[in-house]
Amino acid sequence: MSFALFSAGISTFALLYSTQALLPAISADLHVSPDQASWTVSAATGALAVAVVPLSALSERYGRRAMMTGSLIVAALVALAAPFAPNLATLIVLRAVQGAALAGLPASAMAFLAEEVRPKALVAAIGLFVSGNSIGGMSGRIVTGWVAQASNWRVALGVVGLMAVICAVIFRATIPRARHFTPRPVSPRSLARTVRGHLCDPLLCRLYALGALFMVVFGAVYTVIGYRLTAAPFELPQGIVGSVFLVYLVGTVTSAAAGKLVERVGRRGALYLAIGTAALGLLLSVLDSLVAVLLGLVLITAGFFVGHSVASSSVSHTATTGRAQASALYQTTYYLGSSLGALLGALAFHIMGWNGTVALGLLAMAAAAAVTLYATRKAVAARRLATGA
Repeated sequence: MSFALFSAGISTFALLYSTQALLPAISADLHVSPDQASWTVSAATGALAVAVVPLSALSERYGRRAMMTGSLIVAALVALAAPFAPNLATLIVLRAVQGAALAGLPASAMAFLAEEVRPKALVAAIGLFVSGNSIGGMSGRIVTGWVAQASNWRVALGVVGLMAVICAVIFRATIPRARHFTPRPVSPRSLARTVRGHLCDPLLCRLYALGALFMVVFGAVYTVIGYRLTAAPFELPQGIVGSVFLVYLVGTVTSAAAGKLVERVGRRGALYLAIGTAALGLLLSVLDSLVAVLLGLVLITAGFFVGHSVASSSVSHTATTGRAQASALYQTTYYLGSSLGALLGALAFHIMGWNGTVALGLLAMAAAAAVTLYATRKAVAARRLATGA
């Protein structure tokens, strides 16, 4: 089961961000600007954001296993068609369909594990699934970068599509049948009531906002970084630019360390550190030094993964009912932040260069700091009221 979901995680995130490292090549081949090419990323993440809540509800009726299998198959088939897109508009449509299909994975995987895995093995199983996500996101970008350098971006997308097909076959062959799943009727009215309740919770809304703001920075930086590194003064080849995504390994380490950091400084303390780290990384990346840019990416990545880990885990901790829908709403705002970051980051780069993308990121981190400061003041006021101070 863990191996099957590890394969699914690799496929999901290799496909979701498969065009991100290829944007400079897509721009050059199709004669489009960075903000236009960035729609190939935003369409996928935006469609996933819209589809994740409805598909989480459908998985309650038709089963997690069926939902995940169907999602992987549809996404892999679309991936095989994407290299033959005759123009940017067709490619964007295919990427949107792919993103909507992939929404069935995060909507179902965690629930499937919670229902089928023994409690003692659950943490390890979820950890393996998440590691598959990060490895897929990283390897997809690296593979496409090197294949595009040796051939072109269409061949690179085709290779990722073949990887996805192999992962889908492995998933279908190894995923066991559900033993503890009980179908439940899909009630749009009940779902709407649960979603409305979560959106009326001020604390949950702040956590959703934080997830989106951190993802605005991450989406903007990693969508545009290829343009910065292939242009003067760096002029790096496509394969080397793709390998820059090895920085994702920093996220694997910092995500694991986020729990210990929260124990030492608290959730809000960890958020302040994450915001400060990402902001420092953004400022460093302005320098025309490859070492400074790479160090900036390390700090941005570390800050993002800590912030995301704290915010996402706090959602499950905060929601007392409808936790699946609460988590699905977090994923919705998270991927909407990714779409917005990719679009606005590329637009800022097109108008003002890298400094424009950095300014957008700093603005997002300033907003995240304001949200966290507001939460801190609310907590202090509540503590004083409780103690009569």
